[in-house]
Amino acid sequence: MTRPVVGIIGNVNLPTEPYRAHLSGIMNSHAVADVAGCLPLIVPADPHFVTVAELMDRCDGFLLTGGRPNVHPSEYGEEETEAHGTFDRCRDAITLPLIRACVERGQPFLGVCRGFQEVNVAMGGTLWPEIRDLPGRMNHRMPPDGTLEEKFALRHMVSFTPGGVFARLMGADAVMTNSLHGQGIKTPGCRIVIDGTAPDGTPEAIYVKDAPGFTLSVQWHPEYNAGIDPVSRPLFHAFGDAVRAWAGRGMAEPARLRA
Repeated sequence: MTRPVVGIIGNVNLPTEPYRAHLSGIMNSHAVADVAGCLPLIVPADPHFVTVAELMDRCDGFLLTGGRPNVHPSEYGEEETEAHGTFDRCRDAITLPLIRACVERGQPFLGVCRGFQEVNVAMGGTLWPEIRDLPGRMNHRMPPDGTLEEKFALRHMVSFTPGGVFARLMGADAVMTNSLHGQGIKTPGCRIVIDGTAPDGTPEAIYVKDAPGFTLSVQWHPEYNAGIDPVSRPLFHAFGDAVRAWAGRGMAEPARLRA
């Protein structure tokens, strides 16, 4: 049986200076292939190589991955500052219109970390450049040192809206997650529903209201240990179900995915 294709948004990295590469963490591919049950395909997120129309025609769904560069603040009407960090304008040029097109068409995507932030910006929202600088907020960044297990360790609770989309999916009103981000939602975009928050009020789980397809997005990194983590596994299972439904077109979308 042919697996539906999930386009994994790649990031530009410099594994060996000055050699540039479009890369994605292997854990993203594991989550898509082994948990969602789809065919992972890394996308070079650069309008020089691909167009949104081509991607939507060839992929059944999209994983909007995390990444070190941030969405450029001009995309949400603010000036660039040192606190905003580094940028990937080519990725901005692909993912933001891709998200809007997927929302309109009903094509499924799952947003992760930067991808979560991209969904908010694509829908007209804004971002804080550095969460830890805000009064009363915790440091959501990953530890600067330590093993991979220590960097992706569970860091804080996320509380969901009782009876909401994420609570139904997880079978719980609160879960523990990792935390590896510096930025976060400042103002939610049009139709963005904040369905989960950290103890300090930072938005951690969202979806697009009244979207015809799967639009769940999270601020943490569910791709880590996705096959065995009790929070990650149902999220990728649900995403895979939505991608298969889109690929089949005639299949009924599972009720648990509707917001």
